Amino acid sequence: MDFALSPEQEAIRAAVEKICARFDDDYWLAKDRDGGFPDDFHRAFADDGWLGVCVPQAYGGSGLGVTEAALLMQTIAESGAGLSGASALHMNIFGLNPVVVFGNDEQKKRMLPPLIAGKDKACFAVTEPNAGLDTLKLKTKAVREGDRYLISGQKIWISTAQVASKMLILARTTPLELVSRRTEGLSLFYTDLDRRFIDVREIPKMGRSAVDSNELFIEALPVPVADRIGEEGKGFECILHGMNPERILIGAEANAAKYFAAEVGFRACETAILTHGGMGYAKEYHVERYLREAMIPRLAPVSPQLILCFIAEKVLGLPKSY
Repeated sequence: MDFALSPEQEAIRAAVEKICARFDDDYWLAKDRDGGFPDDFHRAFADDGWLGVCVPQAYGGSGLGVTEAALLMQTIAESGAGLSGASALHMNIFGLNPVVVFGNDEQKKRMLPPLIAGKDKACFAVTEPNAGLDTLKLKTKAVREGDRYLISGQKIWISTAQVASKMLILARTTPLELVSRRTEGLSLFYTDLDRRFIDVREIPKMGRSAVDSNELFIEALPVPVADRIGEEGKGFECILHGMNPERILIGAEANAAKYFAAEVGFRACETAILTHGGMGYAKEYHVERYLREAMIPRLAPVSPQLILCFIAEKVLGLPKSY
């Protein structure tokens, strides 16, 4: 297999590097120190059309693939922006793939262009405090009343909810005990993050200060039926079309690659700090920031321990241990 970049992909890398050059190490050091979403960075990529890299041209995107989007993310992270820069954009690039795949034409025309243009920012509201990695046990409910649903529940580790105007949210429309298959009974919505009905509380954390992480407390949020993506009860199938490009979740080989890449990234940062000695511990040399951010791909969306358990089960044939 040839892993060399095509001329078009080389051109993508060069164009992205040119944008990133305007946001140097000092920019990201200040963001790490002071926090605050990098709006000007996000705007620069929106202005040049990069937020629509995976969206069909009919809806204002570039119509390119996941490979090109991954190259975009890699180039951003390599520039010195690290996980702060990548996380500021990735939901808006990968997250709405369920709309692209399952949305009707009206939804695509209404939802996709404002996101690509940077007018909307979206967050990905799936994880819950009591469900952990078992998405099929989530408890946030969506109860239909005429031409709307009322959504109530809790979400956690929701990135960019402090600045988002929209959210892609997975909620239960049929109780778990009433479905024939565990993957049924969940529905997906792309709707307004209406703060009259949602209490957004930021979680203080170790790194990536530029991109907030939050708990969401949702109380009877009214959501039009027109904001439901795909069929009622088929939301888990829909959300996989956002998760699978955005996260490396499926296959023993993909899990192994995710594990290896995360560990190598962390060791590289650790080595850089040790090489610099005491100054590696100083913020002005940046590498301590990279070390803190390198914890994110080790932890999310699944820990290295669970990856090893999964590989042991699927590859070595050992009993399931989780």
